[in-house]
Amino acid sequence: MEFIDYYQVLGVDRNASTDDIKKAYRKLARKYHPDVNPDNPEAEAKFKQINEAYEVLSDPEKRKKYDQFGAQWKHADQFNQQYGGQGGGYYTYTNFGDADFGEYSDFSDFFKTIFGDMFAGGGARRRTRMSMKGEDVRVTLTLPLVETLSTHKRVIEFNGKKLRITVPAGIKDGQSIRIKEQGGAGVNGGPNGDLYITFHITPDPRFRVEGEDLYMTHEVDLYTLILGGETEIDTLYGRVKAKIKPETQNNTKIRLKGKGLPKYKHEEQKGDLYVTLQARLPQGLSKEEKDLFSQLAELRKQKA
Repeated sequence: MEFIDYYQVLGVDRNASTDDIKKAYRKLARKYHPDVNPDNPEAEAKFKQINEAYEVLSDPEKRKKYDQFGAQWKHADQFNQQYGGQGGGYYTYTNFGDADFGEYSDFSDFFKTIFGDMFAGGGARRRTRMSMKGEDVRVTLTLPLVETLSTHKRVIEFNGKKLRITVPAGIKDGQSIRIKEQGGAGVNGGPNGDLYITFHITPDPRFRVEGEDLYMTHEVDLYTLILGGETEIDTLYGRVKAKIKPETQNNTKIRLKGKGLPKYKHEEQKGDLYVTLQARLPQGLSKEEKDLFSQLAELRKQKA
């Protein structure tokens, strides 16, 4: 495993302060940004390396692990669990002696750094294989709003493999679920990492979402609002007829019970759809129609 010196990447000392690291990162990021270096693969690779270095060194906990474990800092917690001593350190001496560590080819530099002074002399008391959990994998799955109405199966692809998953009803935008041991392969018999799926729900332009409730506007012709009648409203469940009372005012809000979104993991419990009725005024009136409206206006004046 190739070791990358993040301090060298950012051009800072190992004792650099957080501010020094931030300043160095900003300077290099501006220099190697893809917008400044279009169609330059070397600059793009350098920019990614700079971001990787800054992500680690700007985080105190990650930086501490990196300083102690170098290229294997991501496995610090697993290594501590496997070999951690009573004193709470990251590793303890177990007298590896002159044991053959060829099986640790991926971690050779790491072991030499940590146990270099322990390999000199002494018979091998035992050979130990270090098992580690595989890397967690994170993916994003995009769904239209209508596909959150019911629990269903979905096939996703990641890292060159396909996996059939269950999408629970009521999943929300930005919500994540974990599928155990479907991530990266474990090391030396260790468990696989986990798969984290974050859902992005594509907004439906017809609706505004608040929890499990939906909100929308719906145009109704002027005559139906005045005289009463029915109107058909498009919902996520199809077209629904709603009764309009005579003399319904513009911007009146009606509720369609159970036409909202299902509650997460409680598919039978659904929110409501709130519909604001907006008057659709007639256009292209004939002279006769205008005369009739004029007569109506006069009648309203007389009544007032």
